Amino acid sequence: MGESATGEAVPELPLLVVDGANVVGSVPDGWWRDRRGAAERLRDALAPVAGHGVPGERAEVPAWARTGPLDVLLVVEGAARGVTATPEVRVESAAGSGDDLIVALVAAALAACPGRSCLVVTADRGLRGRVTALGADVTGPRAVRPV
Repeated sequence: MGESATGEAVPELPLLVVDGANVVGSVPDGWWRDRRGAAERLRDALAPVAGHGVPGERAEVPAWARTGPLDVLLVVEGAARGVTATPEVRVESAAGSGDDLIVALVAAALAACPGRSCLVVTADRGLRGRVTALGADVTGPRAVRPV
């Protein structure tokens, strides 16, 4: 639980965790020439999602994720490490496996606030299985990065 401006407990915002490497790699737009720049463009594209929710009517996106506000967390790894956060999008840099960090972050968030809604954006089947076992919902990269 967080605190309001008056110090009252308020429920945590629903959490949207984005597998940065997987989402960036889902569109062959030259991202491999500048991985960090591609991750920064994704971070910037996620800013409206924090306030307004995941756009569109994709069946696998839960209704709660289609409206804001959302706590948006972008996980980056490799050459994209060091991308800075913005007021709308938190960024975590994985020292090793981005998938392992995503699992740890989802587990910690759901343990800290049981019942909190969490949606992970990835096409990685192994990661999907790991986070759904924790209670998270999953959707593919096109939910946040349309082709």
